[in-house]
Amino acid sequence: MFKWVSYTEGASLLLLLFIAMPLKYMFDIHEAVSIVGMAHGVLFIIYMLFVASFFFSKQWTFKTSLLASIASIIPFGPFVLENRIIKQQQPPAI
Repeated sequence: MFKWVSYTEGASLLLLLFIAMPLKYMFDIHEAVSIVGMAHGVLFIIYMLFVASFFFSKQWTFKTSLLASIASIIPFGPFVLENRIIKQQQPPAI
């Protein structure tokens, strides 16, 4: 479930930065930011609730939780973080 939320939140940030914001400032279409911004805000809150849940249930360390929080505000950050977490959770190859 976190993977889905992470990718969706990351995609919504990219949509907001690279589609909705240019539509607003170059073509004066303010509705794009209103709609995508609201969706991104809701997804960001859900993402952070997952991060807090993993931290307080002791599944993640403080460092991992901090990196996840920082990754949520960097374009492409959630995608990189998700790949890093998946690699850490896989057993080593023999």
